[in-house]
Formats: sequence, C-alpha cells, structure tokens
Amino acid sequence: MPSSYDDDSIISPMTMRGRDWPCLRQFCVFMENRVGRLHELLKQIEQHDLRIIALSIVDTVDFAVARVMANDTDRVREILSLTDFTVIENDILGVELPDEYDPFGSIFRTLVSAEINIAYTYPLLYRRSRRGAIALYVDNIDVARQILQDKGHHLLTENDLQTDEFF
Repeated sequence: MPSSYDDDSIISPMTMRGRDWPCLRQFCVFMENRVGRLHELLKQIEQHDLRIIALSIVDTVDFAVARVMANDTDRVREILSLTDFTVIENDILGVELPDEYDPFGSIFRTLVSAEINIAYTYPLLYRRSRRGAIALYVDNIDVARQILQDKGHHLLTENDLQTDEFF
C-alpha cells in the first residue's frame, strides 16, 4: 500500500457485518437419515445454553438437511465446527409479520411484484409486539431486502433474535 495512506483511509471489507445487518444466518446441516442423528445435532447446540429459533427438515430415505437458526450465530458456528456434521451457512431474511388482514400475502405480494422467487420459508420462534416472524430464502436476497424495507416491512437482525419477547 502506498505510504500516503493512513489507517483511517482503509476501507473494511463488506463481509464484516454486525449484528444489526438486516439478514440472518442459517446453518444447513447434512446428515444421515437415521434414528438419533437429529437429536445429536440439537443436543450439541442446546447443551451450550443456546436457544433454537428455527428448525426445518428436508429429508429423503438416505439423508436429511436440517436448517437451523439460533440466538447466537457465532457460538453455533464454533460449536458445529467441532462436530462431525457437514455444515453450510447462508444468509436468509427474517421478516416480522405485519399487523394486517393477510400478513403472509402482504410480504409475498411485495416480493412477487419485484419478481423475486421464494425458494422456501419457515416460521421463526420469535415474537415482539404480539407479532411473529418468518424466514425467507429467496433467489436475490439484496433486492428482496431492499424492496421489503422500501415497502415498510420490518426485517429482523441477529440482535432481534437475542431480545425477543417470550410467549
């Protein structure tokens, strides 16, 4: 780097996102579809005083994929790195359900109007101001995030998962 640069001129990489970034992290855990394997996975997470926020299972005869979200992404990442599970992380949107007649329709219409495809969705164990939330995996997360925010939908951050209201 040229000597005319000082430390204040260095731009941090975009991959450094804080807990207030409007996306959540999902862990996709691949495992054999056999008795007790899901229990092993969940025990690894919950024995460290972590709260599972979402769990979605896709299975076949031979294998399964567990999509897991918890209240502390960094700790889950560390714990899973010490196991024999094969894990992939990806960004996913968490959207608070609006207080409307058709909260799902409101969210989905917003995405359809921008021609955003929803690959899958599942509920989050989250509640604030008497509203629940859903996780959305879409084909273009950046455009979806922007259009949802522009239309007034509240996107969850990792901070929200640590401070929600219990039922």
